[in-house]
Amino acid sequence: MRHVFTVFKKDLRVEFRTKYALNMVAAFIVASLLLILFTLKAQELDPTPKSGLIWIVVLFASLTVLGRSFILETDRGTFQTLQIYADPSSVYLGKFLYNLSFSWLIYALSFGLYGFLIKWSIVSYSAFFYIMIFGTMGLSSVCTLIAAIVSQADRQGAIFSVLSIPLFVPFILLLSRLTKRAFVDGLELWWNSEIAALVGFVGVTSIAGWLLFDFIWEED
Repeated sequence: MRHVFTVFKKDLRVEFRTKYALNMVAAFIVASLLLILFTLKAQELDPTPKSGLIWIVVLFASLTVLGRSFILETDRGTFQTLQIYADPSSVYLGKFLYNLSFSWLIYALSFGLYGFLIKWSIVSYSAFFYIMIFGTMGLSSVCTLIAAIVSQADRQGAIFSVLSIPLFVPFILLLSRLTKRAFVDGLELWWNSEIAALVGFVGVTSIAGWLLFDFIWEED
């Protein structure tokens, strides 16, 4: 765990030194939500498209920054240094924690500003808790694995988006339904098929990423 937190803190120091991802995420979310508010009149839309729009913003904001953690290592020539001083599990979990912290930031900023603009109030706190925990974990697990895969390739940004989006389509549909329950319908039962599918997606992608990373690490 000491090695995991060392990788995590190293990435945080690099980010706070440049603030590149922080500024990019903030600008993207604010511009996207204002565009949705004034062009689509989001406050007048039905609950279903309201729930889907916010996750589209969260998804593309995540794709903008969550893939940088591995890509920066290859751009700066520090990937081989990690291979010398850290084991694969520590690197993967450290990068995952870094992406998870950024996912929480994106989630809080997006939902906070979106709820303020369209006057949404939380109906079901349990549904909101589910999408906050498992939504951010799903985004982080997929982005961490795909970023590791494409980090040694040319045109990394384009490949990262192309590989990530198909994996996120069913995930975003599930999150949109649970978001509607959180803000409109309410959640009668603490466990249902949508929550089970969401937990299953996060479990499969997280475990698969952790197991497959050893092969990606050795190949690199």
